[in-house]
Amino acid sequence: MLWKTRASLATVITLIVGIYFSRDEQITPRRKMGKFNYPNPRRDETVVDNYHGIEIKDAYRWMEDPDGEETKAYVEAQNNISKPFIDGCPSKDKIQKRITEVWDYPKYGCPKKHGDHYYYFHNTGLQNQSVMYVQDSLDSEPRVFLDPNALSEDGTVSLRGSSFTENGLVFAYGLSASGSDWVTIKFKKAPSSEDLPDVIERVKFSSMTWLHDHIGFFYNSFPEQEGKTDGTETTVNLDQKLYYHKLGTSQSEDILVAEMPEHPKWMIGAEVTDCGRYLILTPREGCDPVNRLYYVDLNNLSDGIKGILPYVKLVDNFDAEYEYITNEGPVFTFKTNLNSPHYKLINIDLTKPEPENWVTLVEEDAEAVLEWASCVNEDRLVLCYLRDVKNELYVYDLATGDRRFQFPLDVGSVVGFSGKKKGTEIFFQFLSFLTPGIIFHCDVTTRDYKPKVVFREISVKNFEASNFETVQVFYKSKDGTKVPMFIVHKKGIKLDGNNPTLLYGYGGFSISVTPSFSPSRVVFLQNLGGVYAVANIRGGGEYGETWHKAGSLDKKQNCFDDFISAAEFLIHEGYTGNKKIVINGGSNGGLLVGACLNQRPDLFAGGIAQVGVMDMLRFHKFTIGHAWTTDYGSSDNPEQFKWLISYSPLHTIKELKGDTQYPALLLLTGDHDDRVVPLHSLKFIAELQHVLGNSEKQTNPIIIRVDTKSGHGFGKPTAKVIEEITDIYSFIYQTVGLEWTD
Repeated sequence: MLWKTRASLATVITLIVGIYFSRDEQITPRRKMGKFNYPNPRRDETVVDNYHGIEIKDAYRWMEDPDGEETKAYVEAQNNISKPFIDGCPSKDKIQKRITEVWDYPKYGCPKKHGDHYYYFHNTGLQNQSVMYVQDSLDSEPRVFLDPNALSEDGTVSLRGSSFTENGLVFAYGLSASGSDWVTIKFKKAPSSEDLPDVIERVKFSSMTWLHDHIGFFYNSFPEQEGKTDGTETTVNLDQKLYYHKLGTSQSEDILVAEMPEHPKWMIGAEVTDCGRYLILTPREGCDPVNRLYYVDLNNLSDGIKGILPYVKLVDNFDAEYEYITNEGPVFTFKTNLNSPHYKLINIDLTKPEPENWVTLVEEDAEAVLEWASCVNEDRLVLCYLRDVKNELYVYDLATGDRRFQFPLDVGSVVGFSGKKKGTEIFFQFLSFLTPGIIFHCDVTTRDYKPKVVFREISVKNFEASNFETVQVFYKSKDGTKVPMFIVHKKGIKLDGNNPTLLYGYGGFSISVTPSFSPSRVVFLQNLGGVYAVANIRGGGEYGETWHKAGSLDKKQNCFDDFISAAEFLIHEGYTGNKKIVINGGSNGGLLVGACLNQRPDLFAGGIAQVGVMDMLRFHKFTIGHAWTTDYGSSDNPEQFKWLISYSPLHTIKELKGDTQYPALLLLTGDHDDRVVPLHSLKFIAELQHVLGNSEKQTNPIIIRVDTKSGHGFGKPTAKVIEEITDIYSFIYQTVGLEWTD
């Protein structure tokens, strides 16, 4: 969810950006609602927590037990309300059919060269999981290397992380079941795809990096814990350790090489350098973009790896982030935000490692954020910047830090890249709100860097992008801050305040929400004629660490103010009205939806909150929630408790005065979500229905959909994605009123 590890730890972010909305016209009335007969779960008023002298009731504490019979019965009762209501949509079959049609187009990932062969992912259209293919050359016939669809009948087993040996002859890959963060690592020979017997269990938030001897492999695991480890448990994840596995041996023989027992919440990233001589360790505490920086000179291990590694502490504080890019002998290049909230590149010489000897290689750009960098063709750097939420791609000299070339890009995002220091070519993939994807191939041994399209430009059936437009606006938030927002719609729409609009936001953990393409959004744009907007609110990384910090901890309210101001802008400019606007977010964005609906129920027609963080007083007590305190704070701290209680969705529900009723709300969660555990959504919906559900004026539905064999969103099979989007559209159809256009 909620936290984004960088460098060699797995990237852990929110779920798919952008759910979709539908169109209503004045002749299409909203479905008339009757009263909903909500479940009446047991309230235990005796459960009271004392937070620094303030008593807070937690009447549904029992819902924190996912295995309790009472919890299971409650989930079933809620699904028995939401399913018939959603299934009652008169256009549900049309919606599902059309989403399936537009989803059925070939999708490709960037090729990556390992050894003498090229590997890429391809989905023919409706396959539950994309298939990994191998080619002897870019012109040769591809063949299947790994098909995750063969691993489960329903497509709920997915890939989660992978790594090739330096020579490209062995492939390690992680498998996740039902969307859980728990991973099992397996191995194959490459390019033959022959299975190897090695299996590594109990892996989570793991590095995957090989020694250059092609047989030594590093990974992360957590200690054994009581109870289950299948993704349905809520047990807190502490004491992550780094292990060394020698190919051809049992996991029981793996060697513990790094642990931080005095810091149980730390996560240990690991990465073997381009030259193979060094192991870089990057301990982190929480989700902030900061880490410590340690290294091991593997050449000094005369007896090999026998136990805890003798790492050298290069940076032993959490003042900044240091991400390894490459090295020339003892001179290392790192991407860092040290005194540079937009990030820069620095060189550190291990022979004189004192900070006063550090050299800036590429200065911070005052207007654009350096998102990533990669070394290619031995002496060149490819740098990707984000300028006003649009990607730019450049080539630099490794030796001098001078800029040499800018790739021509339209307004959009670079979502895929591959290239190696020892390689002579790169691939990158571009997309936008209206561009489903173009993959470019470039020979970097030349000086003109002319990219050419490889494979094909990806296209969607019966979708003509020229009929639509994307505009970027900058609106003012409550405190006068200028906030960017993308708006996508059909050309020529009337700004009469009557366009159904979906407003999406995230706003947390330094994660930037850049232009993206969604096939199901084609239905929203083309068949339902709505307006889709993405507000790049504070808390994200769109303008670097300054923007991130302006929306976290004691400044978290800025996120909600920015989002509310985005809705007010859309209404003021005539795009929509308060009876036509629905807000959506997932994970940290689910918190955003819950908080904004509580604060301004008069402003929105509805909200869709997916796998949201709703209990801000207890989130840190479950699975990896403790890592989010760097963005939120903790109720264990008296001052931070005051911030959290002021906006926690579960704790800020109140009866509404006058004719105002709570907006139509659909919560979505999954029974295997071990990132934001389902108890957040269960307790929130129970409290909402208790406070508001019996009101005569509350005819808008307040319902929840709990999916099975589903997690936080990662690796969700296509069939489940289409089913979920269909349900979302059907819900909005029932609550806002839509008109279908073929």
